[in-house]
Amino acid sequence: MVSAPRLVIAAPASNSGKTTVATGLMAAFAARGLAVSPHKVGPDYIDPGYHSLATGRPGRNLDAYMCGPELIAPLFAHGSAGCELAVVEGVMGLYDGASGQGELASTAQVAKLLKAPVVLVVDASSQSRSVAALVHGFASWDPQVRIGGVILNKVASDRHEALLRDALDESGLPVLGVIRRAPQVATPSRHLGLVPVAERQGDAVDAVRAMGERVRAGCDLEALLALARTAPALPDEPWTPAYAPTAPAQGPRPVVAVAGGAAFTFAYAEHAELLTAAGAEVVVFDPLRDEKLPTGTAGLVIGGGFPEMYAPELSANEPLRRAVTELALSGAPVAAECAGLLYLARELDGKPMCGVLDAEARMSERLTLGYRQAVAVSDSPLAAAGTRLRGHEFHRTVLEPGAGPVPAWGMHQPERRVEGYVQRGVHASYLHTHWAASPEVARRFVEHCRAR
Repeated sequence: MVSAPRLVIAAPASNSGKTTVATGLMAAFAARGLAVSPHKVGPDYIDPGYHSLATGRPGRNLDAYMCGPELIAPLFAHGSAGCELAVVEGVMGLYDGASGQGELASTAQVAKLLKAPVVLVVDASSQSRSVAALVHGFASWDPQVRIGGVILNKVASDRHEALLRDALDESGLPVLGVIRRAPQVATPSRHLGLVPVAERQGDAVDAVRAMGERVRAGCDLEALLALARTAPALPDEPWTPAYAPTAPAQGPRPVVAVAGGAAFTFAYAEHAELLTAAGAEVVVFDPLRDEKLPTGTAGLVIGGGFPEMYAPELSANEPLRRAVTELALSGAPVAAECAGLLYLARELDGKPMCGVLDAEARMSERLTLGYRQAVAVSDSPLAAAGTRLRGHEFHRTVLEPGAGPVPAWGMHQPERRVEGYVQRGVHASYLHTHWAASPEVARRFVEHCRAR
């Protein structure tokens, strides 16, 4: 049974203050000594970094499109084990989900799957009595979504607060917090959202602390905790990475090097857990600083991130670029997603990269964003031909050509096309995937590493 007290932090629309409130709540409760489990609805990698900083635990994603609705509660149970409170930050507006697919992957769907009360964060900066109609509409739209209270954000004054409270008295929903209009907490953004924690270091610590102070000053933490404790137990077994069989008792564990550091910050916590459960020794390295791959590297995972922001520095690290190229040319298993794809290209914005792929990458004005259905075009260390996965694209770069002689994926949504590269042991693509839904991916990758 899953019994962790829990809250889902949602909003009528994006840019209402969900991240500030959710991260601030995590920090405020953690500062009180509670073990807080942080979660994020959807595929976003950046917000969980702030959540992790606030709680000291891995930020975990709950994505009903990529992982399937049936895995949401088990993944939540896995992440929240041993915790006294779980805070789940929603995505977009409460009822917004995968385009054209109803409630799928919406915050509302996840809240229902978790049987969790929802706290609605409302940007009240340009309204007074109308806030009651807005909140009433959201609370009554789906009777299975239980909105347990409201946090009013960007409130201008005592008078403004009084008007809002009077209006909401008629709604029957309690006001659980009021956050005054103030200069935004220093969480700078750029072309793909907030700047990741790993790039900001001390500034990110200060930002999270400020979020916690604002929320603690403006919110009724006791009432919020009491609301979280009304969530009923869920009859679900926790997800476990042991779904990928562990390594044989005999023989060394193959070393899988995983790119990290400021340029490669996008990673789901479950991926390293699955690789370890499948028998690998996972070693993180930083392509910006390390001039060698970890000793004994048998396979390489290069996930997403912002190599476009560090192209000169990545290019200047010639010893590591050579090491990556030599490993790839030797036939070793290499899994590259998005940023990893760019790093393996011949060049990025005119700066030499590893040259494993005969392709050039550059920044673009166009944002590519959305869920995808994909099928593996050919066999690779990552997937057997015909393997079907769901994933997500999120980038402002283009790669030319976008597919190699042997593509990685055939896409079926939103349009039919081939994408990515499979050559020797390399599988490189723009597609982000969540391996928790397909643990055989990690098992297959480690088996190829062990066979070297």
